[in-house]
Amino acid sequence: MKLIDDWKLILAKAWSVKFNIASALFGGLEVAVQLVQPASVPDGLFAGFAAVVSVLAVGARVLAQKEIVSAAAQ
Repeated sequence: MKLIDDWKLILAKAWSVKFNIASALFGGLEVAVQLVQPASVPDGLFAGFAAVVSVLAVGARVLAQKEIVSAAAQ
């Protein structure tokens, strides 16, 4: 396995990476809420957010982002 040449640029700029991080955070929040169990937060709320953001990450993965394309061309 080998990293791509511009991996630092991808980690810093790619929306798919940002969406995946957000999805992981929502998943962690779902677990934390279940441990604390506040009555004001419905079960599965953050899991639902995580699912939606994961779908957005897939879409963002296949879209060309001009910030990355222009930086890679330099």
